Amino acid sequence: MSASRKIAFIGLGIMGSPMAANLVRAGHTVTGYNLTQDAIDKLVADGGLAAGSIAEAVADAEVVITMVPADPQVEQAILGEGGVLESAKPGTLVIDMSSITPQTSIKVAAAAQEKGIRTLDAPVSGGEAGAIEAVLSIMVGGGAEDFAEAKPLFDALGTTVIHVGPAGAGQTVKAANQLIVAVNIQVVAEAVVFLENAGVDLPAALDVLAGGLAGSTVLNRKKANMVDRQFAPGFRIDLHHKDMGIVTAAARAVEAPLPVGSLVAQLVASARANGDGSLDHSALLRGVERLAGRKVN
Repeated sequence: MSASRKIAFIGLGIMGSPMAANLVRAGHTVTGYNLTQDAIDKLVADGGLAAGSIAEAVADAEVVITMVPADPQVEQAILGEGGVLESAKPGTLVIDMSSITPQTSIKVAAAAQEKGIRTLDAPVSGGEAGAIEAVLSIMVGGGAEDFAEAKPLFDALGTTVIHVGPAGAGQTVKAANQLIVAVNIQVVAEAVVFLENAGVDLPAALDVLAGGLAGSTVLNRKKANMVDRQFAPGFRIDLHHKDMGIVTAAARAVEAPLPVGSLVAQLVASARANGDGSLDHSALLRGVERLAGRKVN
């Protein structure tokens, strides 16, 4: 594998934009496409190249990376008219880093194989901060040889990069990740309201909790949001709602009980129904405040 690869990056949103920029910094030639021009312009400012369509982006690419919101967008971008599989050359490696159902990843892999195109499903965890800092956790499903080829690219994006099994396995692990994160955020939010109602110095309390067994990446990354009530989206509740639907369906399919996860899925759905879908998932705090009878602005 050469040091520099020709990469098409499809989907330059909150996560995709910094990820594409990090690949540019790692020395790769990155051609980006997004539905909005400002995101493409940002990649160009970061040293990448612009494309006016998916077909244009992937025409000369060795590797195609997609990072879009959900299953319908993945199917459209990869399987749809003018999509990746219509335009990519045989032998191209397509890496979908979106968070979608394992079934869609398996469907994409099968369709790609018919065209001589290789695929990996490689969803990530770490949020916007992890994408910017290139410290994402990346869980990868697909062939071992394809994973080995893609590993240097993943290393430019994250610090924990693990091959977890065949096609669809990356998405299964991501579903478990989203289950753990949602439950963790919910209990941190409950602790915040408990501490505030008890009159404790909240920042001091969260600092000491973060240093003990209660500490977690979620607590470290989200405590400032909750203390300051600043919920600009790093990962929107709308997307976590989608992910909780994925893990709930996947768990049902393998007969795995989710007693706590199912409850938290309903609380995420409630937050969305109360108009918080566009906020960061740390805004689950607002749902706890509603339950506590507080006025939530």
